[in-house]
Amino acid sequence: MSTGTSSVSLYPPEGFGAPKNRRGHADLSSVGLPEGTVVFSADNHISLAEDIFYQRFPSDLKDRAPRIWYEDGAYQIGLQAGQSFLPPDFSAVLMQYDDLPGAKSNNIEARIQELREDGVDKELAFPNAVLALFGFPDHELRELAFRIYNEYIADLQERSAGHFYGVGLINWWDPQGTRRTLAELKSLGLKTFLLPLSPGKDKQDNVIDYSSTAMNAVWDEIEEAGLPVTHHIGETPPKTPCEVNSVVISMMVNVDSFREMFAKYVFGGILDKHPRLRVGWFEGGIAWVPPALQDGEHQMASYRHMLDRPIEHDVRYYWDNHMSASFMVDPLGLQLIDKIGVDKVMWSSDYPHNESTYGYSEKSLAAVVDAVGPEAAARIVSDNITEFLGL
Repeated sequence: MSTGTSSVSLYPPEGFGAPKNRRGHADLSSVGLPEGTVVFSADNHISLAEDIFYQRFPSDLKDRAPRIWYEDGAYQIGLQAGQSFLPPDFSAVLMQYDDLPGAKSNNIEARIQELREDGVDKELAFPNAVLALFGFPDHELRELAFRIYNEYIADLQERSAGHFYGVGLINWWDPQGTRRTLAELKSLGLKTFLLPLSPGKDKQDNVIDYSSTAMNAVWDEIEEAGLPVTHHIGETPPKTPCEVNSVVISMMVNVDSFREMFAKYVFGGILDKHPRLRVGWFEGGIAWVPPALQDGEHQMASYRHMLDRPIEHDVRYYWDNHMSASFMVDPLGLQLIDKIGVDKVMWSSDYPHNESTYGYSEKSLAAVVDAVGPEAAARIVSDNITEFLGL
C-alpha cells in the first residue's frame, strides 16, 4: 500500500470560480481505478425546491406548515416567505450553488447528468435547508413534515433508477414515534436516516441526552430496525459572534463536530447496550479519527477508576466494529489510512456544496488511488458505501 501524496493540488483548479459555475468534465480512464468501478459518492446534498409541506399538510393544518420558497438565489424554509429558519450564513452558502440545475429536487434528470459528467454514477443525498426542521417546536408537526419529506425523497430515489439514494428523517424524541417513522422509512425503500448531533428537547421540554437511560428505548428501536445511523456536520455554530469571514469560521467549527457524539457512543454505553448499531460520520473527513481514538484511549487509561459504568471493550473496538466516515479531499487522512482502515472510509464529492469536488472529482479520485492503490481505492469510492447501505 502506498502512503505517498500527490504533488498536484486537489483543490479547485484556477478558473472554475464559484460552485454554480463549475462543470463536470471527468475522464476517469486516467484515474487508475479498476475497470468497471462504479463511483458512488457517499455524501451529496439536495435542495428542496417545491413547497411540499404546505401542499401535503391536511387542510386544517396548512397555516402551520413549513413553507419552501426561492429568494435571492437560494431555497429557503420558514413559516412564511421572508421569515426563514436559516441563519444568514447558511443562506449565503446556499446561494452559491442552488442555481445549479441538478442541485434542486425538481430536476432529478439534470442531477444525474451533472454527476455523470463529473464521473459519479451513484450518490447518497442529505438534505440542505430542511435540516432547519430539526428545531421545529411542534413535535407532532415535525414528525408529519419528516414523513412528507421521506415520501418525496423516496419518490426521487425510485425515479432515479439506482443513481440516487436519499437520507430519511425520523422521530428520535420518543420510542413509539421512532418505531413508527423507521417502519415507514423502510417501507418507502430508504436505506438510512440522519440523526442530529444536537437532539434538542423532548415533548416534556427536557434536554435529550442520547446516552441517558431515558433514551434506551429509542436506541432499541433503531437497533431493531437494522438501518445504519448517519451523523453529518452542520449543526455547530461558533460559540461567539464572528464579525469577519464568518462563513469560513463557522465551517472550521462545523467540520470538528463529531467528538461529543463519538464519546457518547463509546463511553456513554450506547454501543455496549446496542451492539448491532452501525454508525456513519459524514462530511467531517477522516483525519479526525486517529486523534479521537488516541485521545479516547488516553482518557480511558487516565479515568478508568472514575467511570460510573465500565465500558466492555477497548476504544478501538468501537470504531473497528461499528463506525465509518466519509471524506472529499483529505490528504492527511489518506496518509493515516492504516490507522483508520481501508474498509472504514467512504469517498464523496459533496455535490453541489462549495467545498465539493464537483468539477474536479477526477483529481480527488486519483489521489485516493495514489494513496492506497487501485483495489483498495475501489473499496473506498464504491464498495464501502454500497455495503454501508446494504445494497
